[in-house]
Amino acid sequence: MSWIDPEFPTTATVSELVGRVLGLNPGMMTGPGTNTYLVGRRDPILIDTGAGVTDYLPLLERYLAERGFTQPSRVILTHRHRDHMGGVAQLRARFRGLSVAKMIHKDRWLPEPIEDLREGERIAGAGAALIPVYTPGHASDHLSYYLVEEKALFTGDVILGGSTTVIPSDDGDLLEYLDSLRRLQQLEVRRIYPAHGPVIENAPAKIQEYIDHRMMRERQILEALGEGLATTAGSWSSASKGASPAPSEPPPGRVARAKPALEPRRVLRAPRASPACERRRPAPRRGCTRRDRARRALRDATARRRRSGCRPPARRPR
Repeated sequence: MSWIDPEFPTTATVSELVGRVLGLNPGMMTGPGTNTYLVGRRDPILIDTGAGVTDYLPLLERYLAERGFTQPSRVILTHRHRDHMGGVAQLRARFRGLSVAKMIHKDRWLPEPIEDLREGERIAGAGAALIPVYTPGHASDHLSYYLVEEKALFTGDVILGGSTTVIPSDDGDLLEYLDSLRRLQQLEVRRIYPAHGPVIENAPAKIQEYIDHRMMRERQILEALGEGLATTAGSWSSASKGASPAPSEPPPGRVARAKPALEPRRVLRAPRASPACERRRPAPRRGCTRRDRARRALRDATARRRRSGCRPPARRPR
């Protein structure tokens, strides 16, 4: 299946407890679009709101009517990115008094009011219970949601259906991302509902695949640095040999935004290899600096004047 799949269904009932409504915002970074999920047997909880595309709200209302629902009971967000939070205003305009919650953490702006949601706070729905799991790395405020009844996980952008996850340079952290994946391995997860792409049925295998992919990238970067290559577009191409590029990974020319695990805060640049004929200039020996040579010249000149009977000129009074 193509990452941007024009045949991807706009609505689907993916289980007895979970319905999916597409955000209608396809693209290279979003695939077929952002998945928003309705969870529960009645008065469902809505996970994420899409990007605020005009046609999303009528699509959501039609699906609610098909299921016999009137409106969402509340909204919970995985993280602050616009393709997940951008539809909050239009939903509030349509459903007055709709409660919206997320983890409030390092937010520059939020569509107030937003309730603060923390890891482990059980969210009770009609026949369904969701438990937030803190999973930073893609975003510092990222929450995944564990559906107890299905042993399933709504992963937001931590794990995607059809691509790998971007680690943004401003708010992402590769080490935290790897820690989040390893935490998810400790949960009993059978199925994954990603924010982009189709449902993932074999959750343990997909989590391991994501970890293995990041470890492979780290080895490739270390090998490139060991060969004396700078982490530029050229060395990215060299490091990517034999690996199929994922659409959500940095394209050539933007690799400086990537964060290898060996140094999550910045991209390392290998030192320039010196030619064989170029030798390092030895450090100056004591007494051989420019200042030392000037002092020595002044002493020699003073000694010559004294030997010739000449006195040095008197200093002018200040």
